[in-house]
Amino acid sequence: MRKHKPIRSVAILGAGRIGQAMGRLLAQSSVPIAFIAARNPAAARRAVRFIGKGIPIGVADPRLLSASVILIVTSDSAIAPVARELAKLGKGREAWRGKVVLHTCGSLPSAVLRPLKLCGAAIGSIHPYQTVPSPKAGVRNLRGCFWALEGDRQALRVARDWVRRLGGVPFSIRPEGKTLYHLSAFVVCPTLVTLMAQSKSLLQKAGVPSRIARPMLGQFVVETARNFADLGARRALTGPAVRGDWATIRRHLTALKRSAPEFVPVYQSLLQAMLRLAGAKPPKMT
Repeated sequence: MRKHKPIRSVAILGAGRIGQAMGRLLAQSSVPIAFIAARNPAAARRAVRFIGKGIPIGVADPRLLSASVILIVTSDSAIAPVARELAKLGKGREAWRGKVVLHTCGSLPSAVLRPLKLCGAAIGSIHPYQTVPSPKAGVRNLRGCFWALEGDRQALRVARDWVRRLGGVPFSIRPEGKTLYHLSAFVVCPTLVTLMAQSKSLLQKAGVPSRIARPMLGQFVVETARNFADLGARRALTGPAVRGDWATIRRHLTALKRSAPEFVPVYQSLLQAMLRLAGAKPPKMT
């Protein structure tokens, strides 16, 4: 059995979905959670109840300095202001030397925490390549997922230890590549949900009951994702674009113009991408 290095106390700054999910999982994995900090006291207390550990405090509470690791799980736009605010706590470098500060933003590098690095802290970022629509969902799906890491050596040691405790797969990401990395998640996750909602609407207009459409789409997309992971994109790609079935494609467009005209440009753009992936010659669209 792998032995984990002991770690000192952790303060989680932010009381949202990812903070609550990570907090509970880390606490269950023997990582000591000391504080949950939030600007809204009620949100901090609610997060503590969900995590099952920690003391609710404010984001500028000097007790944060008693934690060895601070995990910032605020909104992306709040990370830089929070870092500047935290840097004002304590008396210069002595207050932050030896501490680790991590954030969970997928699109920003650890450099956004520079004010704390200048105060002596080791900084880094740890981002799960996973969707977390609720704290409970996060507790379920953050275990065993893939985590993008970057930052200072000491911060990376902490991040890797956490990922291993959660049975996940850590990998390094270049700081300058984080925007594209995050864009890849945007393309496949909220975009997929949007496409599924559009498919559900088309199914209902075709007469399929809603109680059937949602689970049917869920099953269909799960199998499609499995095919992509097992076979690769080209072999997993199916449908009229791969077959060169332009008559069916034209019937699709005719039906879309009648039932969902706002989706026609999206269909045409996706079709062009599919044809490029399949190595097929695009038809003349009308």
